[in-house]
Amino acid sequence: MHELLLALQNTGFATAIREGESLFPWIESIHVLAISLVVGTILLVDLRLLGFGAHRRSLSGLMREVLPLTWGAFAIAATSGFLLFASAALKYAALWEFQAKMLLLAGAGLNMAVFHLVRGHGMAAWDEAALPPPAARAAGGLSLCLWLGVLVMGRVIGFALQ
Repeated sequence: MHELLLALQNTGFATAIREGESLFPWIESIHVLAISLVVGTILLVDLRLLGFGAHRRSLSGLMREVLPLTWGAFAIAATSGFLLFASAALKYAALWEFQAKMLLLAGAGLNMAVFHLVRGHGMAAWDEAALPPPAARAAGGLSLCLWLGVLVMGRVIGFALQ
């Protein structure tokens, strides 16, 4: 694994990001804006799952509207995050903060996948209810916690590298 990370870190684009004067801050800014959009749109869905806000809107309608934006922003956040990681792959990979962020991100993805796989069963019965069933609320609450953890650990990584 060490050799793979070293090879990634020594690529031309990673070296340009690491040694350039402005590439890293620009990529980091794009990453922060994209992750803000990801978390913001997920927050809308999670709050609806928890029974807060958008009570007059069906959950499926809300999801149809915001999830394309979420996925687009996630693609940008993942790409920019990979570029930032590549610039110092060995350092990032060794940080427990980075490892925790990746675990939280994986947990958020798993939570979302389970919710989307199971929601088809019976969602029509509660889609427009002001208060979704306990399992849906639990998925929304867990999602909020996981994404908050991703944000916190992402911020902590910046301090850990200094």
